Amino acid sequence: MTIAGLWVVFSLSFVLSLSGALMPGPMLTYTIARTVNSGGRGWTLGPRVVIGHAGLEALLLLGLVLGVVEFLHAPLATKIIGVAGALLLAWMGIGLVREAFRGRAVDLRATSRETGPGITKVRPALAGTLVSMSNPYFWVWWITIGSAFLVRFDVTLARWQALLAFYLGHELGDFGWYTAVSTVLHLGRRSIPRGVTAVILGACGVLIIGFGAYLGASPFFPH
Repeated sequence: MTIAGLWVVFSLSFVLSLSGALMPGPMLTYTIARTVNSGGRGWTLGPRVVIGHAGLEALLLLGLVLGVVEFLHAPLATKIIGVAGALLLAWMGIGLVREAFRGRAVDLRATSRETGPGITKVRPALAGTLVSMSNPYFWVWWITIGSAFLVRFDVTLARWQALLAFYLGHELGDFGWYTAVSTVLHLGRRSIPRGVTAVILGACGVLIIGFGAYLGASPFFPH
C-alpha cells in the first residue's frame, strides 16, 4: 500500500474514532467522574482510561481480521453482554453516588484514597477495559461500522501496514479527546466548590446506572 493510501486509512480512522469518542457514554462519564475526584495527576485520567480501552480494541481488531468474532452477531451473545454490562455499570454507578454523598462531608482527595470497594478501587486502565466491555454498543460499533471500514479498505493481516495505520488513527482520536477532557476538568477542579463536585459525581453515577439499565434491557426488545 502506498504512503498516500496509508495516510487516507489513518486519517479516516482518526475521524471515525472521534465520531464515537465525542458521543456521551459510560466511558466518558467514568472519566469525568474520576478526574473530578482525583488528586494531583487528574489530567492523566483520560489517557490511562484509554490505555485499557485501546488494549481491548487491539484484541477485538485482531479477532475481526481473523474472522473469529462472528458469535457476537448471535442474539444470545448480545443478551449476555447486555446483562453483564448492565450489572457492571450499575455497580460503578452506585459507587459514584455513594462517593457523592461522602464528598459533601469530607475532602474529595481523602475520599478517593479511603473509600472501600467501589469505583475508586478500580485502576483507570482496567476501568477503561471493563467499561468498554460492559457497553454492548461498543461491540455493535466494531462488528458493523468497524468491520465495514476494514472491508472497504481491505485491511487484513497480510496488509499489516494498513492495519497498523487504522489502529493508530483510531486510538489517537480516543487519546486526544480523553486527554483534553481530563486536562480541562483537572485544571478547573480547584475552583469547583465541594458541593458542586459532589453533585457532578452523583449525576455521573446516575447517568452510568441509566446507561446500564438501557443497555441491559435493549437486547430484549425489538428495534
